[in-house]
Amino acid sequence: MEKLTDLVTFIAKSLVDSPEKVDVREVSGEQTTVLELKVAPEDLGKIIGKQGKTAKAIRTILGAAAAKMRKRAVLEILE
Repeated sequence: MEKLTDLVTFIAKSLVDSPEKVDVREVSGEQTTVLELKVAPEDLGKIIGKQGKTAKAIRTILGAAAAKMRKRAVLEILE
């Protein structure tokens, strides 16, 4: 699942003003892997986007990449 962590990190760092504060942690469950994304407070809006559209897009890409690996992954954006 390291590739999924790298994918989310790359996308998040591309969107924010403070890429050095992007942190992605992987929490593995029995069937699902949860990726916890943490960014600087001032960058939170850039990750979520208007009406959550950016966050939804990141989750869609993550879901497609995980499905290709025959896994299930969920993105949680931490404040």
